[in-house]
Amino acid sequence: MSRVRAAVVGGGIIGVAVARQLTRSLGNVDVTVFEKEDELAAHQTGHNSGVVHAGLYYEPGSLKARLCRRGVELLQEFTAGKGVGYEECGKVVVAHNASELGRLEAIHRRAIANGVPDVRMINADELAAVEPHARGLAALHSPRTAIVDYRAVTNALAGDVTDAGGTVALGVAVTGIEERGPEIRVASTSGTEVYDLVITCAGLQSDRLAHASGDPANPRIVPFFGDYYLLRPEKRGLVKGLIYPVPDPRYPFLGVHLTKRIDGAIMVGPNAFLAAGREAYRRAQVSPGDLGEVLGFPGFWRFAAGNLPTAARETRLVVNSRAFVEEARKYVPELQAGDVTRGPRGIRAQAMTRDGSLVDDFVITGTNRLVHVRNAPSPGATSSMAIAEHIVSEAMDRASLS
Repeated sequence: MSRVRAAVVGGGIIGVAVARQLTRSLGNVDVTVFEKEDELAAHQTGHNSGVVHAGLYYEPGSLKARLCRRGVELLQEFTAGKGVGYEECGKVVVAHNASELGRLEAIHRRAIANGVPDVRMINADELAAVEPHARGLAALHSPRTAIVDYRAVTNALAGDVTDAGGTVALGVAVTGIEERGPEIRVASTSGTEVYDLVITCAGLQSDRLAHASGDPANPRIVPFFGDYYLLRPEKRGLVKGLIYPVPDPRYPFLGVHLTKRIDGAIMVGPNAFLAAGREAYRRAQVSPGDLGEVLGFPGFWRFAAGNLPTAARETRLVVNSRAFVEEARKYVPELQAGDVTRGPRGIRAQAMTRDGSLVDDFVITGTNRLVHVRNAPSPGATSSMAIAEHIVSEAMDRASLS
């Protein structure tokens, strides 16, 4: 049997997991991963909080719920086998009033239905036992929620790809993809090569790459940045694990929370605000082209018009560090403005439709031999290996490969 020539565009955790899954699902495959940066996990994967989500929030039976639970199992097994640090530090979702308590109880019911292990409702005294410096009316405790270094996971996944004979091409940007009959021509900064199957997992650039190869322009990626602060080392004892708010249906984003990182640091944040560039990680960095594209997109203005309270809240958090800390003090009252320092910034690739709706589900488009992952929503990193199983299975079905 002739060998299948496959390419994956994008060296984030999902792209590399897809490449690994191809080597496991197709024994006769030669896989190449294209990544335009000089390292893997350079964008969303390497700028997230490192949380391994247990599956508390998702509609029972939904694809997101199933992939999350499957993804956690695969991630636990993989990190144990590779010696990558994985810590079940636990998570509390804290309610402060009766309206939040009702929403929290609904999350508890979902978590139980999704099979989240050992999750339970706890009262204020029990919350103090789990997180001595946290305060609230009640909380949902998920002791098996974990943290991990997703950069390390991505590099370990890449090791499996190369061990299976695959290639990871760093510093090689894909400039065009063209389908010609049964073959896909991939043009890059290193030349043009021909493949039988191409899967794009381009994250912040996913819509552009898909559109350039003949896909519809929408949904569009609108980048939102999230800034974090870090607790000073002497204040890390204020937080043992993860302290989260109850999601507020008035806002499209979760809001400020406190997160332990695998290296022991404690992150406070993030906020959520329109980024001045898809890869503008420095606070003064602006990409006029990226920003102009967003401002010329009708969907963004429809989203903004429908979320004025969100804009007011997030603007306050962006310009006022004391307001940022004040949000966190709702959960840890001992926290003071002087207890934090500026931390990292992440950028979220938010898929948005022309009517201003945020896309919160998977969007996989393309043709039989060219598959575009246009949106792989949170918890994408947690679910990465399960998402890879799903994507590769669909791609194989489309291309009639076995």
